[in-house]
Amino acid sequence: MRAPTCGQARGFFVAVTVLLATAGSADAQIVLPEISVTDARGPAGAAPSSELQAPGSASEGVVTGVEANDRPVTRPAEVLEAVPGLIVTQHSGEGKANQYFLRGFNLDHGTDIAIHLDGMPINMRSHGHGQGYADLNFMIPELLGGVWYRKGPYFAEEGDFSSAGSVRLNYVDRLDKALIQTTLGSFGYWRSLAAASRPVGDGHIIGAAEMTFYNGPWDVADALRKFSGFLRYSQGTDRDGFALTAMAYQNNWTSTDQVPLRAVQAGLINRYGSLDPTDGGNASRFSLSGRWSRLDEASASRIEFYGIRSSLNLWNNFTYFLDNPVNGDQFRQTDQRTLFGFNASHSFFGRLAGLPMETKIGAQGRHDDIRVGLSRTEARAPLSVVRDDRVRESSLSAFIENTVRWTPWLRTTLGLRTDWYAASVASDIAVNSGATQAAVTSPKFGLVLGPFARTELFFNAGHGFHSNDARGTTIRVDPNDRVTPVDRVPLLVKSRGAEVGLRTRPIDGLETTLAVFVLDFASENLFVGDAGTTEASRPSRRVGLEWTNHWKATPWLSLDIDVAYTRTRFTNVDPAGRYVPGAPALVASAGFTLGHATGWFGGARLRYFGPRPLIEDNSARSPSTALVNARIGYRFDNGIRVQLDALNLLNTPASQIDYFYTSRLPGEPATGVADRHLHPVEPRALRLTVAGQF
Repeated sequence: MRAPTCGQARGFFVAVTVLLATAGSADAQIVLPEISVTDARGPAGAAPSSELQAPGSASEGVVTGVEANDRPVTRPAEVLEAVPGLIVTQHSGEGKANQYFLRGFNLDHGTDIAIHLDGMPINMRSHGHGQGYADLNFMIPELLGGVWYRKGPYFAEEGDFSSAGSVRLNYVDRLDKALIQTTLGSFGYWRSLAAASRPVGDGHIIGAAEMTFYNGPWDVADALRKFSGFLRYSQGTDRDGFALTAMAYQNNWTSTDQVPLRAVQAGLINRYGSLDPTDGGNASRFSLSGRWSRLDEASASRIEFYGIRSSLNLWNNFTYFLDNPVNGDQFRQTDQRTLFGFNASHSFFGRLAGLPMETKIGAQGRHDDIRVGLSRTEARAPLSVVRDDRVRESSLSAFIENTVRWTPWLRTTLGLRTDWYAASVASDIAVNSGATQAAVTSPKFGLVLGPFARTELFFNAGHGFHSNDARGTTIRVDPNDRVTPVDRVPLLVKSRGAEVGLRTRPIDGLETTLAVFVLDFASENLFVGDAGTTEASRPSRRVGLEWTNHWKATPWLSLDIDVAYTRTRFTNVDPAGRYVPGAPALVASAGFTLGHATGWFGGARLRYFGPRPLIEDNSARSPSTALVNARIGYRFDNGIRVQLDALNLLNTPASQIDYFYTSRLPGEPATGVADRHLHPVEPRALRLTVAGQF
């Protein structure tokens, strides 16, 4: 698909803006849904009785869409940093999925953090660039109604990829006013958004369109050209009604990937330079999803379904001339898939011997039909095919969870989840074809004591899992030479963890949580820098401490500070060492937000990303990164808003991410040079937004 020119794109966007603004001008009572922060167990299916509406762990919580959008961010997925202890960064162009870090995990593009939007899974299994690939570049943050997060394998509703944590995002069903906004910024940044809703029949229709263009500070411009569209019809509410939603996304870009430190120090390139100007990619995503829910005093039911068609083409060159001194080492990763699935649950609200009780049963199913490939290229021109596979992967899950409040100060939750997976691989290398299946059962337990003196104590334990790439379960020979034997990996890998924590409200407006956790994995998923993919690795253990604080000091001032420390080690004996590459020990954030509904508003945030071991013996480490983003603006009585965001306010010359592996530049030894490879933080950037609500 050929990317539109700036003039064509802006002309199309103006037409959509006028249409949406007209649609939103109808004289109707349209109310932005309120998010209940007392029910941290999710947006639907919770008991109507306040006796059971409470968090099930110290590390579970809700962030409203307004709170998430109060944070100045560089890219859409960074709003997820509203989840305490979660780091969202990037090592390539702006069309590639982000890198995630949580609880001592380098989660790569999503290996052990499950992300959902409106019930649709964002993580892609058996993906061309890495297991669990979770691309949120299509997300429109202004539409978020809430962010529900849970950490640890303690919840029966959460399955694949959720051992470190899960994040559930929901778009709103309607807006109180139409929104039109444009942002202009440093390095060729331009973004415009139009969104509106209006009543139609017994329900509401809401639509939004967004376009973004961006070059970035790079010597080779990102040339980002992105479009996202959203359309939904709904009746009733999220908990008692139905909705049908369509989304569309298209993106094209050129990328500057991580570069070797020695090339920067020798002056071959500057920090923002590229060693292969043809790296980049394109992506698309189209989805149709729906939900139906019903809620009364005795029960709650919910059914969600989805169908997604996505494609991704990535051209990367991480090692330059190590494998192919003549043509270079660029390769193309492709992933084209159609997936569909459902989530269904039913909750019974009642009493056990007079005690409040809720029992939730559910089922989830998913099928992916995937065409995935890897080929060698030069300047995006094909040279040879490494592998070409057709993968069909299905899963079916069932769970049950029972919560009983035994006394006013004692609540327990027992859960059980069973997952069955089956996959078939049809490879162009016949011996690597085959079929596999596996099942895993995961028990869960939660105990809550309190409140005592405005404090609750929590204990949680449970088993979880993540899936491996189906191709790794049937492989026999290395696809590069088609001769060397390769060990297979299991389809499902178990995890187990436990957590002790407390949540207290010592004074009005201040909430503090403290959690101590341990998490074991039978096999770690690691990103391999010189191969550009995720591979199964050794067993590991994490022991950590998290401390979070949120203080609503006044109606116009909020402050927060979060600190997380994790000790991460491999648990088996290996001469290579015990350190897990990329695993952060310390992350922290602090910030404030101020302002009323009208008048001046603003805020600032500090995000600290601690040093990490880059190889198993800890002899190579990354530096730390501390960034400050800030915002100031003014809201007029007539609905006009003007704001200025300063990203990397202090102009810190830090890294977004670092790796350590062997690469080869022209003239270097044939065996290459082991070196730290970094992707720098963008320099200070200003972005001015003008928005109107009508």
